[in-house]
Amino acid sequence: MKPKTDIRPSPIAGRWYTSDPLGLAEEIDTYIDDAETSPVSGEIIAIMVPHAGHRYSGPVAGHAFAAIRGMKPDLVAVVSPMHYAYQNGLITSAHQAYATPLGVIPIDIDILNALDARLKEELGHGLARVAEDSEHSLEIELPFLQRVLESDFQLLPVMMRDQSAHTARTLGKALAGLLQERKALLVASSDLSHFYPQPVAENLDRKFLNYVENFDPQGVLEVEERGQGFACGRGAVASVLWAAKELGANRVQVLNWATSGDVTGDFSQVVGYASAVVTRDPA
Repeated sequence: MKPKTDIRPSPIAGRWYTSDPLGLAEEIDTYIDDAETSPVSGEIIAIMVPHAGHRYSGPVAGHAFAAIRGMKPDLVAVVSPMHYAYQNGLITSAHQAYATPLGVIPIDIDILNALDARLKEELGHGLARVAEDSEHSLEIELPFLQRVLESDFQLLPVMMRDQSAHTARTLGKALAGLLQERKALLVASSDLSHFYPQPVAENLDRKFLNYVENFDPQGVLEVEERGQGFACGRGAVASVLWAAKELGANRVQVLNWATSGDVTGDFSQVVGYASAVVTRDPA
């Protein structure tokens, strides 16, 4: 008799997105079908997507997920911020799988252990394993992945409390080293500026996205240090950009930007959302 899989139950289904499987699938398909995605040249190595409730950020996320529709990776590494006050700098799940209303996604325990070992060697500490965490920024992407990918992929989940340049760069290079021989996709989860008036948010987000589009992970971190742009998952974005560079990617294309005001009609205090793809040009 096979041992029962230890599955992380979803703490956000029914709150951050619908818990009804059919309704969830229909909503996600609508976000993707409605996305007017520009042609993407080259092989997609990574995407950047927002992580607010699907009602708010789903239309923007749909552009990036539309670009990867039909891909067949065997592994998806999702890197997100950790919004809760854990003491550890890098966190992962203590479970063997994630559950969403659309089904169960197994975690690749072997590669998780390998990443943990490499980080311990490079940073002096590895991935803290947390059971039944409440973090939304990683899980929110999973139903999209379940709808667009045509493979029974496994998950490599990483959540960052420490978003310093040293940690982000080390994580990115460790990920790249482990994914070199894998058919893998990288996902960076981040929202942009929080609770500024729409014109201010537009200016801040444009400056942040300039560094993203210029494929400059160091700039992604430094623009916030200068107070010129903000992203709650800046370390996740930087890590994924560093990993993608190591894997041969050479271009970033921002696909869409919007704010919560475009959904609520309230532009006095908005949250910014953007989606992007990171590609490798065979030439």
